[in-house]
Amino acid sequence: PIVKRTKAKKNKQQNQLNNINKITNTMLIRSLAIASTLSLASIASVQAADNNNNNDGLVRMKLKKRSAEEMVAVHLKRENDALRLALTNGSAPEEVLDMAKKSVMLRGSEDEFEEQVKVGKMKGFPHKYMTPPRDEEVEVDNDTGTGSTESVIIKDYANAQYYGEVMIGTPPQRFTVIFDTGSSNFWVPKINCRDCGFDKSTYDHSTSTSFQEDGSDFRIQYGSGAVHGYFSVDSLALADDMIIQNQKFAEVSNAGGLGQGYAMGHFDGILGLGFEGLSEGGAHTVFKNAIDQNVVRDSVFAFDLGDDEDGELTFGGYDESKFTGEISWINLSEANYWRIDIDDITIGSISSRETNGIVDSGTSLITGPSTAIAHIAHSVGAKRGFTGQYTFHCSRVGDVPDLEFKIDGKVWTVPGEDLVIQAGDTCLFALMAMDMPHGAPKWILGDVFMRQYYTIFDYEKERVGFAEPNY
Repeated sequence: PIVKRTKAKKNKQQNQLNNINKITNTMLIRSLAIASTLSLASIASVQAADNNNNNDGLVRMKLKKRSAEEMVAVHLKRENDALRLALTNGSAPEEVLDMAKKSVMLRGSEDEFEEQVKVGKMKGFPHKYMTPPRDEEVEVDNDTGTGSTESVIIKDYANAQYYGEVMIGTPPQRFTVIFDTGSSNFWVPKINCRDCGFDKSTYDHSTSTSFQEDGSDFRIQYGSGAVHGYFSVDSLALADDMIIQNQKFAEVSNAGGLGQGYAMGHFDGILGLGFEGLSEGGAHTVFKNAIDQNVVRDSVFAFDLGDDEDGELTFGGYDESKFTGEISWINLSEANYWRIDIDDITIGSISSRETNGIVDSGTSLITGPSTAIAHIAHSVGAKRGFTGQYTFHCSRVGDVPDLEFKIDGKVWTVPGEDLVIQAGDTCLFALMAMDMPHGAPKWILGDVFMRQYYTIFDYEKERVGFAEPNY
C-alpha cells in the first residue's frame, strides 16, 4: 500500500507538471515567435550614429532596445523553470529559493536576498506585506536595509533592455555592451570564458597589437554571484570620433554569477558610467579617461531612450533638439552612484516619504524596498510570481494610477500605462522589490523612468538633469 500511494503521488505530480508545461510552453512559444521576429530586425545592425553631419562636437551612439515581447518571453521561461522545480521538489524549498536567487533581477547581497524573500519559502507567499492595511493613506518606511556596506554591485542585468556597440584593440574587436550608470567598471568576456552563455563575442588579446598586459585580479560580487577574471589594457573606440587610449578593463573568465540574465541576454559585457568610487581594482572609468584625454567636448553625457523606439546616448554634452523647455538640474547627494535625494514617491494613496535613489540606465524597471513595492502591487491588484516579478490581469492596465516622484520640489510623473510591460495576454508590472544593504540607495529609477524624460549626467558638476522630451 505504501508503494501504491507513493506511485499515485508521483503520477499526480507528473500530471500537474505536464499540464503546466502544456500551458506555459504554448505561451512561451507564442511569445518567442513574436520576439524573434522583432529582435532579429532590431539586433541585426548595431552601429554608432553618423557624426559627420553634426558639427556640434557631440558623439552620438545608437542604443538598440529589447522588445517587450522578448522580455515577457524570458519572464515566462523563468517562471516555468521555477514552478517545475517547486512541483518536483515540493519538500525542498531551498532549491526553489536558489533558482529565484539566480534568475530574479536581484540587486543586493545574499544576506539581503534572504531578508527580501521572507515569503514562506516560495510556497504561497504568506508575506506579511502582501495584504497591507486598507487605510486612507499608507506611509511606507523605506529604511529596511540592515546588511553590511560591503562592496557589492547591486545589479545582475536580468531585465536589461538597451544595448550599444564598442570596439576594443587593433584591429578592432566588436562587442555589444550595456552602458550602465549604476556601475563603474568596463568588462567583456575573454576567449574560452566559462559560463558565458551562448553566442557571445569574446576578446582575444593575442590578436591585438595595442594590448598591454596588466594581470591583476578582477572580481565583482553581484547580488546573484561573482564574476571574475583579470585586468588588461587596450584601446577602446565608442564611435569614430571617440577613441580612448590605454583603457584598463577586465577580461572575464567566468560570468556564472550573473546566471540566466547574462546567458540569455543580447550583450557581451558592461561599460560602467558611474564614478570611480565604485570601480574595482582602481581602474579609471571609461568616461573619466575620455575627459582626461580630451576626446569629449564637455564632461557630460545624456540618454534619449525614445518612446517605444531605439535610444541614443550622447557623449560630450547634450542634444538640445531632443527636448523642450528648461533643464531641471538636481545635485547629487553622493557621487558614487548617480544618487539623488527624493522628497516623496506617491501612487494613489501610498507615500514613501523622504527617501533617496539612483538614476540607473542599467536597470529596466523601477525598484524599491520590498515593503513599499508590496503595498503598491497590492493596490493595483498585482500578484507576485515564483521569480519575484509582479504580474496582473491585462484588463486592469487602464486602472493603474500614475507614479509620481517629487524631487527638489518638482514632480516627475510616470503615467500608469507606462508602468506595464505587455505582450499578448501577459502584463508585467514595471516595479520590483529590492532591499538594499544599509547605507545603499533605496530606490532605482531605471529605464521605465528615464524613458519619460531626456536625462543628462554632468560628471564634473556632480548633478543630473531632466527635461521634457520632444516625443
